[in-house]
Amino acid sequence: KIMKKNIIIVSFVLLITILLSFSNKTKHGFIREASLFDTVKKKDSLRLLDSIKVVDSIRISDSIANLKTRFYKKNVEASHYADKFNGRRTASGKVFHNNNYTAAHKTLKFGTKVKVTNIANNKSVIVTITDRGPFTRHREIDMAKKPFLEISHNKGRAPLRVNIEIVE
Repeated sequence: KIMKKNIIIVSFVLLITILLSFSNKTKHGFIREASLFDTVKKKDSLRLLDSIKVVDSIRISDSIANLKTRFYKKNVEASHYADKFNGRRTASGKVFHNNNYTAAHKTLKFGTKVKVTNIANNKSVIVTITDRGPFTRHREIDMAKKPFLEISHNKGRAPLRVNIEIVE
């Protein structure tokens, strides 16, 4: 019994070590985002981290013409999150805020950068997939409110018809 118990403990410690090593890897060109294992004591710390991500997103969107993208879907519906989801965890474990450049998609991998272009006015924004959804039929992507309003042409009323490209 003691041997079996020791094997289980060693296996558990090894699993935790492996999971921690994956969560601390940085993505090329971007600041490492807070993982589930990082401690953040103040909401202001999260806002500071979010503002860094926003600066990166804006810098990317300024040079949208120079981006390498791969066509994903054409003429699909996009909507935005309701305010009630602010502060809740997404499926990827990150805390959601409507001011972040994030989105939900049913199948794209977490961390995928996506260029969303409004068909009506040709405005684009880059968002990162951090959640699963939308769970409404015929909707392809559910964006945070800030990037949604940036490309909206009808005072932020959802849904919008958009084209989606994956940023490579």
